[in-house]
Amino acid sequence: MSAITRDEVAHLARLSRLALADEELDHFAAQLDVIIGAVARVAEVAADDIPPSSHALPLTNIYRPDEVRPGLTPDRALSGAPAVEDGRFRVPRILGEEA
Repeated sequence: MSAITRDEVAHLARLSRLALADEELDHFAAQLDVIIGAVARVAEVAADDIPPSSHALPLTNIYRPDEVRPGLTPDRALSGAPAVEDGRFRVPRILGEEA
């Protein structure tokens, strides 16, 4: 017995505003039946004594302590720029915007 019928696929297609041919309805009904069966098998395996998890192995984040370190000075940051104007990077104007 199929978990989803051809008529149900046609109804879902209408709700989704999809125009499906008769062959497509049969094809998608079979595919959706396989998907629903796979989900049902997963539901059978799930047990109340097994906690839900997002990963198969436990993950631990390793953090380094935050330390303040000196950054670039404005002059050093701009030293490699192809063009500088008023202490800022100069870039080409785009989309014809006015300054």
